[in-house]
Amino acid sequence: MRLRLLTAFAAAVAACCALAVVGFAQRSNHPRALTVPLRDAGHKVVGSVRLTAAAPTGAVEVRATVRRLKPGFHGFHVHAVGACEAPTFKSAMGHLKHATQAHGGHDGDLPSLLVKRNGTATLHATTDRFTLADLRDRDGSAVMVHAGADNYANIPPRYAPNGPDQETRDTGDSGDRVACGRIAAG
Repeated sequence: MRLRLLTAFAAAVAACCALAVVGFAQRSNHPRALTVPLRDAGHKVVGSVRLTAAAPTGAVEVRATVRRLKPGFHGFHVHAVGACEAPTFKSAMGHLKHATQAHGGHDGDLPSLLVKRNGTATLHATTDRFTLADLRDRDGSAVMVHAGADNYANIPPRYAPNGPDQETRDTGDSGDRVACGRIAAG
């Protein structure tokens, strides 16, 4: 009798585990994470960004690792279009944003990367300004590293009296785009 109960229990546990595996496999069709290689204008990989949806909030955890960049602060953003055409990466357009958002409040604004003297940097941040589905919209998105620091909407006096140009409004005066990672449409 005990042997039959143990056998029945083992079969129930095996069935439960099989269901859990099937459930996980189904969820893998809708990934909760993306890994995006960052490439420079010469198409060399200079790092990667891992974007993970945090349950249950849906906030996105951003983990970036870069190498072979110039020391100092670098603007780091999600751009609106999933295109990384070298050498300028202008194909990615401006930051991911809603029509009325000003720089410093763009959905795609992220903390700057601080590259050390050895050319490496890591960044870990969490944002609720976009979801993975937002990044995989009809034209995709791009993760971008700029040559200089982001001004975070602090408009330098050199723009007075006419104010900043459109590029500064779109990208935070962070200069050329030096690395790009394409996120394809989903």
